[in-house]
Amino acid sequence: MSKTVTIRLSDGDYRTISRVAKHERRPISNFITHRVMAAISDMNTVDDAEMKEILSDEKVMKSIERGHKQFAQGKGRFV
Repeated sequence: MSKTVTIRLSDGDYRTISRVAKHERRPISNFITHRVMAAISDMNTVDDAEMKEILSDEKVMKSIERGHKQFAQGKGRFV
């Protein structure tokens, strides 16, 4: 079931959001939802360059492996 959320926007912010939403042929609520969900998705993904850096860092990889083993043993907590 969908929920209703009220947000307070300055007049300038509202005009900007309204203009861009109209340009994308979306209702304002859909535009905001789409952009927020895209931002959340981007926060939770790693681009190729960042992944390459992670995989090449031995200290980070050992830490990840240690954490994986601890998780498999039921130790620690997921944050």
